[in-house]
Amino acid sequence: MARSPLTLAATVTSALPRVVVTGVGSLSEGTSGRYDSAIAELDDGRRVVVRVPVDDGADADLVAEARALRSLTAGVRGVLPFGAPDVLGETRVDGRLALVQTLLPGYRVDAAHVPAGRGIATALATATAQVHDLPVTVVRDAGLPMLTADEVRADAERLLDAAEATGLLPFGLLRRWSTALGSDPLWRFETTVVLGGVDPASFVFEDDADGVPQVTGLLTWGGLGVGDPAIDLRWTASAPAARDDVFDTYARASHRAPDAQIAERARLHAELEFARWLVHGQTVGSEEIVADAIALLTALDDTMRDQPAVAHESTTADDAIAASERLPLGGSALGAAAIDTSMHTDTFDPETLAGFLADEEARAADRESGPDATVPIDLSEWSGLTFDDGASGTAASAREGAAVTEDAGAGGAPARDGSRDGADRGGDEQVTADDAERDAELDTAARNALRRWTGTV
Repeated sequence: MARSPLTLAATVTSALPRVVVTGVGSLSEGTSGRYDSAIAELDDGRRVVVRVPVDDGADADLVAEARALRSLTAGVRGVLPFGAPDVLGETRVDGRLALVQTLLPGYRVDAAHVPAGRGIATALATATAQVHDLPVTVVRDAGLPMLTADEVRADAERLLDAAEATGLLPFGLLRRWSTALGSDPLWRFETTVVLGGVDPASFVFEDDADGVPQVTGLLTWGGLGVGDPAIDLRWTASAPAARDDVFDTYARASHRAPDAQIAERARLHAELEFARWLVHGQTVGSEEIVADAIALLTALDDTMRDQPAVAHESTTADDAIAASERLPLGGSALGAAAIDTSMHTDTFDPETLAGFLADEEARAADRESGPDATVPIDLSEWSGLTFDDGASGTAASAREGAAVTEDAGAGGAPARDGSRDGADRGGDEQVTADDAERDAELDTAARNALRRWTGTV
């Protein structure tokens, strides 16, 4: 049961014993119920935020948030042209951390609502570049995580290994992502200070005298570390209209060497969150989450299986995961009892899956009489996995079965209704020996790329 604002006000006085709370109000952060939060007014005129986690996963994240905020010394805060919350006090509630921090005034914008042009998009890009330009000593001195480019690549491969081991990953996505993992140029980048995958809703805005939005605060610091700067720009897959403006502004604002593949990696990180959601569902033993993930992966595979994994001019993948507000990772639409499906990222809305599946059914009906158009998949903001080698035999068998399914029938690409082009033409065309050999070579290349960094081939 959610704690009331009055209960949270008592938590403030426990964390700050020498203050008096004169008013309190509820605070909704769109966090899928991971925290009980409130705004409290103090007798000295300050307004503060109190947050109490509702489960152990949220508690671990709040501990990381408090640690990261304390690592931001006065010197670091002075370099940044926008604010970060100050930790004012903490206490324990039901054995978990309760945090009291300053309130940063302003408004927030979801990724799906970021428009193109000067304003929100360019302000986000500039603020992100300013964080990435911080010296890595900020992270090193605080003992926070530091990854090299090779370690970022290896982490992505372990995630894909774990997703493949479920036996539920569509082969088209396995081949697409394996190809990306095997592309050396994609992973030649300079690591930077990163926020661990923030999204526009993590930033606070105020308009300047000309009415142009400016970033005045950054709320989310729990993922602070050193890693791939593309991780903090993966949200652009949910805002394709603003994507070019974001990356152009980011490149101009950054003081580092140009990163030619940052947009490609950002899109890959966004797509891999579908795999992470599947693995999470298997890990916690939730059939509802697994079903959600399978539906999303299947839709993404239908759209993306024939698109190149690494192509500078391609924007199809961004379109495929656009419109973040509709990402359906809640599970309730599949008829299951309500459970926590937040995946500890504050991003999955249980009410939108029903709308997503209903839209997909409508589109399927339209395809019977209309042209086959690309169907966008909605991706919201996303915030190590271990490789179980014992599952590799089952995963390999499932992968080979997927290869047989994809290569069976006529040589054309599968249609959205599951038919093949050859079948649509009356079955007159047969798969040639060359076609079969080519497909077999592609499948072998995908497997080899997938295992490259685990030394299994």
